Amino acid sequence: MFPYAEYLQAYVFKTYMLQKGGKINKDIRVNSIGKFMRKYWIDELPMFINVLQGDMKIVGVRPLSKLYYSLYTPELQQARIRYKPGLLPPFYADLPETLEQIQASEMRYLRSCKKYGTFITDLKYFFKIIHNIIIRRAKSA
Repeated sequence: MFPYAEYLQAYVFKTYMLQKGGKINKDIRVNSIGKFMRKYWIDELPMFINVLQGDMKIVGVRPLSKLYYSLYTPELQQARIRYKPGLLPPFYADLPETLEQIQASEMRYLRSCKKYGTFITDLKYFFKIIHNIIIRRAKSA
């Protein structure tokens, strides 16, 4: 992204809204290098390093900007902060298309973590996510 892109997020969100999958439609803040990095998932490398350091898990809700976090319900906000963030988001298992569906997907994942434990839940979601990425070619835009 361009320098200081985070300060434009609210304006860009309001102007361009979200596309299918929850990303900002035609995000003007992403430069050509960023588009290339997103296309080949190179932009995920810093988070993979966080997984190796133990700051993140393989499967879990993604860290959010303040703007996106503010769009979530208070119940979901509280549920999200109880668990370590993850590299592979649970919505890759469900493939929702709208922000509301993404939030519902995250809530299902977090409730499953609470009910069955994170290890069992993460294992179940991991295999669903890998299937969707490899077989169904799921990818964030």
